[in-house]
Amino acid sequence: MRIALYHNLPSGGAKRTLYEMVRQLTNEHQIDVFTLSCANHTFADLRPYADNHYVYHFESWPSFNSPFGRLNQATRLADLSRLRRLSQTIAQDINRAGYDVLFLHPCQFEKCPSVGRFTHLPVVYYCQEPLRKLYEEAPYRPYDGGESSHRQALDKIDPLPKLYYSRLKQVDQENTQAATRVLVNSQFMQQAVEEIYQVEAQVSYHGVDVIAFHPLHLERQRFVLSVGSLTPMKGFDFLIKAIGEIPADSRPPLVIVSNFQNSDEQIYLEQLALDLAVELQLEGNVGDKRLVELYNQAAVVAYSPHREPFGLVPLEAMACATPVVAVSEGGVLETVVHEKSGLLVERVPALFAEAIGRLLDDPELAQAYGRYGRTLVEQKWTWDTAIAHIEGHLATAVAHAAPAYHPHPVN
Repeated sequence: MRIALYHNLPSGGAKRTLYEMVRQLTNEHQIDVFTLSCANHTFADLRPYADNHYVYHFESWPSFNSPFGRLNQATRLADLSRLRRLSQTIAQDINRAGYDVLFLHPCQFEKCPSVGRFTHLPVVYYCQEPLRKLYEEAPYRPYDGGESSHRQALDKIDPLPKLYYSRLKQVDQENTQAATRVLVNSQFMQQAVEEIYQVEAQVSYHGVDVIAFHPLHLERQRFVLSVGSLTPMKGFDFLIKAIGEIPADSRPPLVIVSNFQNSDEQIYLEQLALDLAVELQLEGNVGDKRLVELYNQAAVVAYSPHREPFGLVPLEAMACATPVVAVSEGGVLETVVHEKSGLLVERVPALFAEAIGRLLDDPELAQAYGRYGRTLVEQKWTWDTAIAHIEGHLATAVAHAAPAYHPHPVN
């Protein structure tokens, strides 16, 4: 197949997943990547694997500072209009090139990109997650409070935020509904996407690179590892509270590796750790070599995001033969096997602390969970398996399209 792939992603798990898809798909298919200048091109770099990499200039207009900050919502509205016009140009370029299918991935501004609305091709959209800020309440943070009564009053009468979020929701909804086929990364996301967008969604699981993430047979050290961006939805404050429940004389350090750091969240977590006498080590933007080393050194990988759509971290830990303790919600329920590759626990600090302590105090059990996890990912969660399913979805979308939509035979 000749595949046109579009994305506008920053760094993060979604970009890492896209990188693996492109790297694997180019073994059998021609892939040209269409993207924007504001996307992150160096993190999980697609350029070495794409046949062609087309970049269109687009930057969000600068934000206003106080006292004109309220105009920022108008700026974001203008960004959506500008991006829609640019999407028409990109779609025209894609249409002229004679691809078999457009493989859409998320946009950091629109979520589901508008490009798919203007192409004549069958469109397969991989929805990593919905626009969660429109449908979920973020966890409370003390640094979000303290707004003046004057500002709260203005929020009630200012029409711009409502206009912006209403338009953003409409764009994301319409673009998602226009796709030929919508893919999701878990059964948990399948239900959410179908409810939010009123479309049929197909589960197409991610994989994990079992060659890059593998056991190094290093000596395990008594620390707990967690991985993810320093944002409220990742639930690192819960981990700190849970570890704070472990008696001080046996309390392990917590190491958090993140590829993005919200400065307010970092300050909040550091202060929380200080208050609860939890030794906290933050490592930012580490390479895969260091990450694999940490997975192999950690006694336990702890994972507690709020309603995580899929969760690549538990699979990476299991690939490195490291046991996982995770909150029993979201996509994690589909990857971690309770009492075999790790422990699934309610979001209760004392219960989570008990689960971590159980594995810290029983290295043989932890080792057994690690061995099972490695075997499980080798059998079920490889990228070979994941790509086979993705290829099937792409081929189905092409086969069900009108003949004029696919001028090239499907391989």
